[in-house]
Amino acid sequence: MVSQAGRPDDGTDTGGFGNTEYFVDLKPKEKWRPVFHQDKEELIAAMNREVSKLPGGFWNFSQPIEDNVDETISGVKGGLAAKLFGDDLTILENKGEEITAAMATVPGVEDLGLFRDMGQPNLNFVVDRQAAARFGINASDVQDAIATAVGGNAVTQLLQGEASYGVVVRYKEKYRNTQEAIQNIRLLSPSGERVSLAQLTKVEVKDGAYDIFREGNSRYVGVRYEVRGRDLGTTVRAAMDKVNKLVKLPRGYHIDWAGEYESEQRAQARMFLVVPVTIFLIFVLLYFMFRSVKWAALIMVNVALAPFGGTMALLLTGTFFSVSSGVGFLALFGVSVQTGVIMLEYINQLRARGYTAEGAAVEGAVLRLRPIMMTMLVATLGLLPAAMSHAIGSDSQRPFAIVIVGGLMFDLLMSIFLLPTLYVWIAREGDKLPKPEVALES
Repeated sequence: MVSQAGRPDDGTDTGGFGNTEYFVDLKPKEKWRPVFHQDKEELIAAMNREVSKLPGGFWNFSQPIEDNVDETISGVKGGLAAKLFGDDLTILENKGEEITAAMATVPGVEDLGLFRDMGQPNLNFVVDRQAAARFGINASDVQDAIATAVGGNAVTQLLQGEASYGVVVRYKEKYRNTQEAIQNIRLLSPSGERVSLAQLTKVEVKDGAYDIFREGNSRYVGVRYEVRGRDLGTTVRAAMDKVNKLVKLPRGYHIDWAGEYESEQRAQARMFLVVPVTIFLIFVLLYFMFRSVKWAALIMVNVALAPFGGTMALLLTGTFFSVSSGVGFLALFGVSVQTGVIMLEYINQLRARGYTAEGAAVEGAVLRLRPIMMTMLVATLGLLPAAMSHAIGSDSQRPFAIVIVGGLMFDLLMSIFLLPTLYVWIAREGDKLPKPEVALES
């Protein structure tokens, strides 16, 4: 196990000094102890129960590449984040605590944590202007004295060839490392009297900011969370409703729901555009192929009903709808078109040879069963291992495979039973049929 405290020196991670990361290398799955955990979710739950016993911290579980991707998407250490934007750090943190408490009551929300802006003690010297005026000392003189004594001040430059370096002087550590030592710093008044900072300032220790998160030129405080045991969209929308109901934001403050949810919303918006365009293009191609709106519409019915199989497969396996499963539905459209074309073209050929609509539909369903089944078995058997996999890293491919496998099984039944039935129902004597192909018989 490898651990990291704070952030790396190369600046590749923006975590503060309170951030600690642990890289735990897992044994092969077959060597896991089945008494305690069977899969990734149970392993995370078991580890979370133990580390939650340590006070003063909140924990997030991820994987190396996933962690980097999540940070890039959400801007915080987590795949999902609610960002409260505003200008006052104290208000941001107080409202952030209210948001965290509200989200904790939402089923499915896990690994809640507030990225605090405040918490670093600051030693504040407030200039007593009346006292400074009595000694004839300006406020800027007090500020310069503190800056020079504690932080250092460049008094000259050192030249080495073409390089120039500032020479900085400041007090020795014992004269600046405590509050009392800084208060004892002396300033020379115009009258020649030496005056200490304790006589010119009011000193107090207050909590200040140790991390100020900014995005779009605006300050924000982040609430990091994960979703487990529930679909992402429903959970985040429930969290939104709960926060809107329980948390009252001041004027000028607003919440952005970032991370995977924001990416999902963008992907869904693109899907709402891509799917209609895809269906329209399929319809146009089918029309030019059959030169008939009726036959093109019949195959489109086959395409429209195909997602029912994929949806039932998701429901039976307890898999939530995602972008991966959405892409699976698009792929399913293509296979449904292929099987519909195979069936419809053969039935039309049989009618062109003299078969009745009923006879052509029955004969086509029987004779086209084998090629349609072979087409579907190739895709089904190829994706079946991915659909049944629950190994670490299979979360992205499993929904896609489940939709294809379930959809193809349902599409097989539609192509053999439903499509010929609908064909007989809409077939007419004057239908546009292809020229009969010459059949060679021996």
